[in-house]
Amino acid sequence: MELKMILSAIDHTALSQTVTWPEIQALCDEGIEYGVASVCIPPCYVRKAAQYVQGKLKICTVVGFPNGYETTQTKCIETTEAVRSGASEIDMVINLGLLHAGDDEGVLSEIRSIRVASRGKILKVIVETCLLTQEEKIRACDIVSRSGADFIKTSTGFSTGGATEEDILLFKEHIAPHLKIKASGGIRTIEQAERFLELGASRIGSSAIVPLIHKQLTGQIK
Repeated sequence: MELKMILSAIDHTALSQTVTWPEIQALCDEGIEYGVASVCIPPCYVRKAAQYVQGKLKICTVVGFPNGYETTQTKCIETTEAVRSGASEIDMVINLGLLHAGDDEGVLSEIRSIRVASRGKILKVIVETCLLTQEEKIRACDIVSRSGADFIKTSTGFSTGGATEEDILLFKEHIAPHLKIKASGGIRTIEQAERFLELGASRIGSSAIVPLIHKQLTGQIK
């Protein structure tokens, strides 16, 4: 798979609690240079980043991150503010407690509310697969398929595990045809990114892939 194709699927990510504006600027510069799908950044930097890139790059941010247990109203407010600030894409975390309790309609209702608040921007739904049973993952596939969201996403990268090949295959089997997959969490090599794309993911969330490709293209690694 060509590196350009891999880069075009990357959400180049910096979500550390300590990330600074100069680091976000550098992330945006790399994103523009290498033609990534988006940069995924904390909400507090969305407005400055959108102004900085001047339409040359899509800005993605997170909602209800990383735990997902905020109220629906709070998540909707976060989403509305992000869109007004210039976000093109929203990655939201579901309410895992509702899913564990079997309240699928509650999870669905919340996603649909955020879908409305996102005003037609790309919406990715993080289900945090490492905290789910197999049966819960299948239910999550059904819920997100019915929600109007654009993507189902594996992980925040802040919990006990990240994307696995098994989960991508499970998603492919159980999601509706229109729903896309974002693999995220623990993807640290070009080979991993390529493999997830081959298995059916359309996006890769990673902080490591762009620096690795930069080193490869500049001859720093072979």
